[in-house]
Amino acid sequence: MSSSQRILATRSAILVVDLQQRLVPAIRSADHVVEMTEMLLQAADLLDIPSAATVQYPQGLGPLVTPLDQRFPHAEEKLDFSAAVCRRELDRWVADGRTQILVCGIETHICVLQTVMDLVEEGLQPIVVAEAVAARGGQEHELAIEQMRSMGVVISSVESVLFQWLRTAQHPQFKAISRLVKSR
Repeated sequence: MSSSQRILATRSAILVVDLQQRLVPAIRSADHVVEMTEMLLQAADLLDIPSAATVQYPQGLGPLVTPLDQRFPHAEEKLDFSAAVCRRELDRWVADGRTQILVCGIETHICVLQTVMDLVEEGLQPIVVAEAVAARGGQEHELAIEQMRSMGVVISSVESVLFQWLRTAQHPQFKAISRLVKSR
């Protein structure tokens, strides 16, 4: 038996929101956000957890940053702030029972927040990975985290997510995931 709040590999998918070349330099902690997002994605690869990415107005804000641009060469384009309008992967995930959508990206108080609001409204369970979201200003980030938490959204850390996915040290990918964690 598992808690409805437990993050399960079989119910998870990762949505990377707008980590783009012209947005990332404006955010002080963006390099860390990209690093944490990449760690989460590497673990997801080991556990067969699907992922997708979006880009906001790529003509003006550019493509995803490296290495995400290589991982997601066909990131879904959007003009809406919410990435929940990008249905290509989201509909497939829901059809497969993947209702825990881990959200990473920028900016916390704009695109991440509105994505989370829409996912909640759809009856999905968004999980915000705290080290993998950021905003230009600290207050906006903190207020958005507080707002999402007050909506009942789970705010978690990369390491907590990884070990919830594993559930046990006997998991076949335990050593590989442990190496990922130790490498940071």
